[in-house]
Amino acid sequence: MLTTNPFDPNGLDGDKLREECGVFGIWGVDNAAGFVTLGLHALQHRGQEAAGITSYDAGQFHSHRAMGHVAGNFDRDDVIRMLAGRAAIGHVRYSTAGGPGIRNAQPLFAELAEGGFAIGQNGNLSNAMKLRRTLNRQGSIFQSTSDTEVIIHLVATSERSNMLDRLTDALKQVEGAYSLVVLTPEGLIACRDPLGFRPLVMGKLGEATIFASETVALDVVGARYLRDVEPGELVLVNDDGIRSFSPFEKVAPRPCIFEHIYFSRPDSIADGMSVYEVRKSIGAELARESPVDVDYVVPVPDSGVPAAIGYAQASGIPFELGIIRSHYVGRTFIQPSHDGRLQGVKLKHNANSALIDGKSIVLIDDSIVRGTTSVKLVQMMRDAGAREVHMRIASPPTRHCCFYGVDTPERAKLLAAQMNVDQMRDYINADSLAFISIEGLYRALGEERDPAQPQRCDACFTGAYPTVLTDLNEKDGGSSLSLVASR
Repeated sequence: MLTTNPFDPNGLDGDKLREECGVFGIWGVDNAAGFVTLGLHALQHRGQEAAGITSYDAGQFHSHRAMGHVAGNFDRDDVIRMLAGRAAIGHVRYSTAGGPGIRNAQPLFAELAEGGFAIGQNGNLSNAMKLRRTLNRQGSIFQSTSDTEVIIHLVATSERSNMLDRLTDALKQVEGAYSLVVLTPEGLIACRDPLGFRPLVMGKLGEATIFASETVALDVVGARYLRDVEPGELVLVNDDGIRSFSPFEKVAPRPCIFEHIYFSRPDSIADGMSVYEVRKSIGAELARESPVDVDYVVPVPDSGVPAAIGYAQASGIPFELGIIRSHYVGRTFIQPSHDGRLQGVKLKHNANSALIDGKSIVLIDDSIVRGTTSVKLVQMMRDAGAREVHMRIASPPTRHCCFYGVDTPERAKLLAAQMNVDQMRDYINADSLAFISIEGLYRALGEERDPAQPQRCDACFTGAYPTVLTDLNEKDGGSSLSLVASR
């Protein structure tokens, strides 16, 4: 069957970890949905399967959700006119197995006894299945398979008196990762889980207040960055102003380290640091840890470019574009046959043969997941006449699954979980292969890792999960329902 997944697992885009969502919310500006549309364009890289916007206008909520990209679905006058109001939230999404479909597109909306409630989430609740079973037994009727809907039902069944308190009560019952934008008649609420797994920033555009997954979304709408929403913080914005609440027990934050390696756009600021500069620093550390004598440093486009620049600058080896990527190839060219898949790969990525022929090169990529991409890249370079093909990876080996909002294959499909580095080198047919060390990764961030208490979530590399994984631990005795991580 012809796949409709834009990240074809047989192509060069399919062997990447995928961040599942981006959120954007604004309060206090005319045509709020228009600004959300622009913000979601900037966050499109975080989710490309579905998008949605919910607005609030004079006591009425208006929603539109669609499969596919923001462009073509939300840059139409008829859609924006329908989404009236001075407040709106939006969401872009990418699902994993069992999860595609419009019913799981966000923001999710429900009419509660206290009024309308719209929510968009970036993250993954690691006890959602257990909570859902309890809610089902109590009579809750679910309309989606998204873990975000669990939060709606917890809010609906809370006995607290207002929306903010009801949401707080609900969030105290969940585990895992969440960065939320919530639209209610009481105002726009933004919050992060106490560990701060997923990013969420706050900005101002005139008198309007904005929340977004990345600072680049603020840049696109002309807003100025104020600060990050703190881990465990809830921020309520309405016509009375901005109020901050810290209802959760304080714990040491553990933001996802992969935001700096791959997920965030390089022109964003994350944790107060330029993502682009951090990625260059990662490449420089990689050059110091794993030097190689070659003619050229070649990035795997586009995610490997900043690290390759850092590697080249630190090593003194020339940086060259040995692989050229076409940005104009869509899912039309994803074919089920072997020949079709090969054609699709060459349509998206092609070797710069005139440069590569007869040269020794080092390819810089951000990660190796299944290994299928690396196999194709190395063979592409050899077919182009490369004399030697080495690989350097700007993250440690990915040996463990993520349960906090990242699309990770099951562990049996993670190459580094099944092979050591020498075996992986042979598998991808490279002349040499090396990964940055976990210590080197932290050094690139200007930090020194404490194995007893890591400053970030690096569980995909180390297996040191920061929370209890309730649903995973109860999998054998629990429901067979597969919830969709809201990611």
